[in-house]
Amino acid sequence: MNKKEADELARACAESIYARDIAAQSLGIRIHEVKSGYACLKMTVRAEMLNGHDICHGGFLFTLADTAFAYACNSYNKVSVAQNCEIDFIRTGAKDDEVTAVAEERRRGSKTGIYDVSLSRHDGELLALFRGRSYQIGGEVIQ
Repeated sequence: MNKKEADELARACAESIYARDIAAQSLGIRIHEVKSGYACLKMTVRAEMLNGHDICHGGFLFTLADTAFAYACNSYNKVSVAQNCEIDFIRTGAKDDEVTAVAEERRRGSKTGIYDVSLSRHDGELLALFRGRSYQIGGEVIQ
């Protein structure tokens, strides 16, 4: 499979997952770009995502990062889930911030993969760094 075909498969996998991804849809997470081993998703921080300090709750940032990670590691049409994830929060997000999550594959083996996700505000400020380790559990995303 050439790169163009692999990227087309990745986009088809993302569209298939998104159609069933009620969590991402309900949070307003949008697919910006998906390629083989790569995903860029966006989310606007809403009032109901703010914590008691009037900043974006870290759980919502983690969810955005985890979702981008999922779309990147499932881009090969092999059902993959998180084996382990961690996040470092660097700056806070505020209401109406558009946050971009960019997931990039670092290593992919026969069953596992390592992906880094950066979360940035619309002005380019880095909010968080996330690392996810994936595991293929068998099956295909699309038939």
